[in-house]
Amino acid sequence: MVPHLVTALNGPLLDLENKILAATPAIERWFRLEWQEHTPPFYCSVDLRNAGFKLAPVDTNLFPGGFNNLSPEMLPLAVQAAMAAIDKYCPDAKNLLLIPEQNTGNTFYLQNLARLIQIFRQTGLNVRLGSLSPDLKKPTPLELPDGSMITLEPLERSKNGRRLGLKNFDPCTVLLNNDLSIGIPDVLENLHEQNVLPPLHAGWAVRRKSNHFAAYDEVVKKFSKLIDVDPWMLNPLFKVCGEVDFHAAEDEERLIANVDSLLAKIRKKYKEYGIKETPFVIIKADAGTYGMGIMSVRHSSEIKELSRVQRNNMALGKEGLETSEIIIQEGVHSFERINDAVAEPVVYMIDRYVVGGFYRVHADRAANENLNAPGAHYVPLAFAQQHALPDLLAKAGTTAPNRFYMYGVVARLAAVAASLEMERTDPNPEIY
Repeated sequence: MVPHLVTALNGPLLDLENKILAATPAIERWFRLEWQEHTPPFYCSVDLRNAGFKLAPVDTNLFPGGFNNLSPEMLPLAVQAAMAAIDKYCPDAKNLLLIPEQNTGNTFYLQNLARLIQIFRQTGLNVRLGSLSPDLKKPTPLELPDGSMITLEPLERSKNGRRLGLKNFDPCTVLLNNDLSIGIPDVLENLHEQNVLPPLHAGWAVRRKSNHFAAYDEVVKKFSKLIDVDPWMLNPLFKVCGEVDFHAAEDEERLIANVDSLLAKIRKKYKEYGIKETPFVIIKADAGTYGMGIMSVRHSSEIKELSRVQRNNMALGKEGLETSEIIIQEGVHSFERINDAVAEPVVYMIDRYVVGGFYRVHADRAANENLNAPGAHYVPLAFAQQHALPDLLAKAGTTAPNRFYMYGVVARLAAVAASLEMERTDPNPEIY
């Protein structure tokens, strides 16, 4: 299924698609050279927004859940990509320890774990689940909606303290599907004889979105020179606002000034391209996930009008943690629709390869609002093997393969940025 665009696909985005299609050989070579210099994230998902005049990533998740929302037809691609990813770290790997989020009451998330287990077992690995919960003392089976079972087990450190595993299970690699929002647990520290993927500094206890988008800004400027387009077509402008107390007048004024500054830059670009839409910005936590602590603002006066409840909500993130560091990002309208509901593509990658994706759809949200909220549902992207390749003979703007190829290009740009981000924030840079 390919959602229709509310706006006609013409002007800037049509020109962008034409240039990307014309430059496909150069683009693929460019990515190949980038991956010779940088290590791709083990896996990631990238939230995109398609405004009809701009296509840009708005978030990159290095601990993606939601693999259960991918089309089953994409499993062979995912397995092949997982094989390539594992081979980089442990070519003779036999056992993989998968560490999930602690929110095991969410059946959709459990289905995500089941899909990950399925993918990695088909690469030839024994896969078991180890829980970070200190309350878990024995193997605990959990039933999935289809009647199948997965089992959570308590973690154990080796006698020398240098390895992590389970009872009678010694893995080569520890794969995190937990974003470490609440901090890095002691049990994951100082594992000197195993690969921990993604690395611990990829977790939200350390990671900042501003670092990612600063790296993305560099990547997209370099890429845009290759295909001769305005980087803004692929890049959301942003400002780092630092620590903000939504109840403090001084911090509110600083936030308003930053919002006004960013909105002025966006209006200038809209005027340049003759865009009639109302510009907006997204104010969100510089660290965090699950779509929490996010608000859409079209004018800075809306900040002064926030209620106490709204201010409190902005200050809370996942697991009830307090949010204080704020990033302001250019809002990108989402003008794709499925059955008249706003939709945005989310592209999934393992290693350097696009392995599928889905549309996040929300019937109760507008084109300028965050869709990662209660009430969203998911429609698998109709990726197939041929959709990974553009149809160079088709007219731009007319085919699913070409739109999906564009999605994959932008998602891979975000993955390159994530690799730069991880290199630059690594506490042990000598490994690179």
